[in-house]
Amino acid sequence: MHSSFSHSIENALGEQIIFHAVVPHPDGEKLLAENFVAPNIGPAMHTHWLQDEVFTVVNGNLGYEIKGEGKKFAGPGDTVFFKRGVPHRFWNAGTDRLHCKGYVQPAYNTVFFLSALFAAQQKSGAAKPALFEIAYLATRYKSEFDITEMPRFVKTVVLPAVYITGKLLGKYKQFNNAPAAVKA
Repeated sequence: MHSSFSHSIENALGEQIIFHAVVPHPDGEKLLAENFVAPNIGPAMHTHWLQDEVFTVVNGNLGYEIKGEGKKFAGPGDTVFFKRGVPHRFWNAGTDRLHCKGYVQPAYNTVFFLSALFAAQQKSGAAKPALFEIAYLATRYKSEFDITEMPRFVKTVVLPAVYITGKLLGKYKQFNNAPAAVKA
């Protein structure tokens, strides 16, 4: 059954994602979305451990990099595929607003994770999300998502310690109904 909805999120940097539908598929539900990105803006190098991500450029110029490869570029009509488990990043490589349509498959916790991440960026007013929120997200959902550029020590020692501190201080009430992480 096709599940249509419209949920829009924005961060403090000039990125907007509109989630449109979840479509059943034999290889896992497909989350249909589109994004709009301001010039010179895009997420840090990251990894989706369980999800493939596909973008088709509608307008603008997409710059992208797959870890270990050089920078590449895509224009209107071009499609870029980011395979699950492979670190990647993208950005608006043009001077106009970038507009892409695409999907994430399987969907799993993508809507929740990105909505919470963008809210944490809104809270901090910067690319670096608010500390307690990123500690929660990076620790709880490490089986699904990784911020590749973040130093290993921060991911394995600092953020888990902040996460525990946040739990003790009652900082995570907004996450009371958070979905369980998907285990690989």
